[in-house]
Amino acid sequence: MAMAGDKTPPKTVFTHRKGEMIMKKLLSVALCAAMLALTAGCSQKQASSQAPADAESGKLKIGLIQLAEHPSLDEIRTAFTDELAALGYGEDKVEIDYQNAQNDMNNINAICQKFAGDESDMIVAIATPAAQGAASVTTEIPIVFSAVTDPIAAGLVSDLQKPDSNITGTSDAISVEGIFTLADELTPGIETYGLVYNLGEDNSVSVIADAKAYLDAKNIAYREATVTNVSEVTQAMTSLVGKVDAVFCPIDNTVANAMPNLAQIAIEAKLPVYVAADSMVADGGLATVGVNYTNLGKQTAKIAAEILGGKPVSEVPVEVLDEYATVVNPETAAAIGVDVSQYVK
Repeated sequence: MAMAGDKTPPKTVFTHRKGEMIMKKLLSVALCAAMLALTAGCSQKQASSQAPADAESGKLKIGLIQLAEHPSLDEIRTAFTDELAALGYGEDKVEIDYQNAQNDMNNINAICQKFAGDESDMIVAIATPAAQGAASVTTEIPIVFSAVTDPIAAGLVSDLQKPDSNITGTSDAISVEGIFTLADELTPGIETYGLVYNLGEDNSVSVIADAKAYLDAKNIAYREATVTNVSEVTQAMTSLVGKVDAVFCPIDNTVANAMPNLAQIAIEAKLPVYVAADSMVADGGLATVGVNYTNLGKQTAKIAAEILGGKPVSEVPVEVLDEYATVVNPETAAAIGVDVSQYVK
């Protein structure tokens, strides 16, 4: 939104005329300037609770960083921008600078520093590493994150209900118990799980800790196969073949990017793979009980709109979606001989 203080009075061009006329013009300019200053002061008071607009375009500037190209994250971004427009912050009012970090921390840091340098009115970060990068460059620009599984463990907030001064958002935390309960229904008798995840992703480490606690309580064994990058996922999955009865993958961005390859190895070995995101099911996983990422994107937009409208970030709690859906892959199920008909519409 443009503010009155952003406007400047038209310049007066003086020519060589009589001193009286010059004095009249000077007086006129002074009076106009005084009136504009008074108007700007009033407007500033009225708009002080709202995000400032770019002086040149009159639009709010949002820096949008996404960790990597992936169906789940793409789905969030699309839902976010569509919902933000529906809430009154379309292209006529908001200029969104979308940047994809290609799952590279150096890119994340550079992009977030650019957003801070550009004095963006808001930074929107999709996925935990992107949110951590944004939080590291500014304590003043409002940050709204999406798809951060455990915001507290990631060091983004200390209290979900009362976020720190400049950062809040939405969490895609999942029900680990729900996924393993589904696994018991579809493939009963699992004695050993393989756990594939990236040790460097706080969101994954948090979910794996919950998974281990659940499996320990049920006296179910597990073997870990950790990775540091996408190229290691295939090897990690191969190392589990013949040693486990099923595989569990959390909401892990590294594993998600290599999910089709992991799934193919599992299908050939007749191993069910339970995952934490519906997009990972679409890429070959057997099943999940997880959140809907379109809904997550929409909710993120609603939070952003509240803040753009003037609500302090500290008064906007982090939201954790509590509606879960069971998603199965019929083709994968048929390939490994698992009946999922009760979950197929």
